[in-house]
Amino acid sequence: MAKCDICGKGVSFGIKVSHSHRRSNRTWKPNVKRVRAVVNGSPCRVFACTRCLRSDKVTRAV
Repeated sequence: MAKCDICGKGVSFGIKVSHSHRRSNRTWKPNVKRVRAVVNGSPCRVFACTRCLRSDKVTRAV
């Protein structure tokens, strides 16, 4: 679910480091919204990240 259908941005992984420098795994998820967009001339629901929504890579369906 945490994947943009437009640009393909997905979950990225890293390491969380505490103040005492203990390390544990963590994830960063993209800010993905479910929007109605025009795809191939017909409106349908897609998952789009907010970067794609802001930069007008998605044409919103009314």
